Amino acid sequence: MIDMTTSALAIFTGKATPVVLEVGGSQSWVLDQRKARSNKYAVLYFNEHAPWSTKGYTAHRAAFFVGRISDVVQSEEAPDRFTVMFDQYAELKNAGEWGGWRNPIRYTTLEDLGIDESKLEFKPMPEPTATPSPEALSPPTPQGLTIAAAKAGLAATFGVSPDAIEIIIKG
Repeated sequence: MIDMTTSALAIFTGKATPVVLEVGGSQSWVLDQRKARSNKYAVLYFNEHAPWSTKGYTAHRAAFFVGRISDVVQSEEAPDRFTVMFDQYAELKNAGEWGGWRNPIRYTTLEDLGIDESKLEFKPMPEPTATPSPEALSPPTPQGLTIAAAKAGLAATFGVSPDAIEIIIKG
């Protein structure tokens, strides 16, 4: 039996098309470099809730970009992270949305994502004009958290009253 599927990474990113074009790909991911390189395409889904998100670019969770993977390179600023580089891209409209998967990188196929490769209109990627700043690659520094806020968050998560939450700090 011949496998007629097209390998793809699904990526949940807050970086809009202009940013992806500036850096030449999608950054900064913790992933299996060898496995990521074996995929033909990456489908980008927009995460408007990411702290570094390009707010208002497109609908939250919408598929907006397919990049043909040319390489997966280690980040210079964050050695445990990688940039998925593209040599061609196609913009998407009404092509589905992020499936709510647990991790922001998913190894899948175009077919499973409901994308027809024959209908994609690819353009060559422009030469990268920017390199990511260390701030863009790093998650935001956590801010202080009050006991009351922690209790409220935990109570909401577990469906109990904040009074039922006990927090012990050992120092």
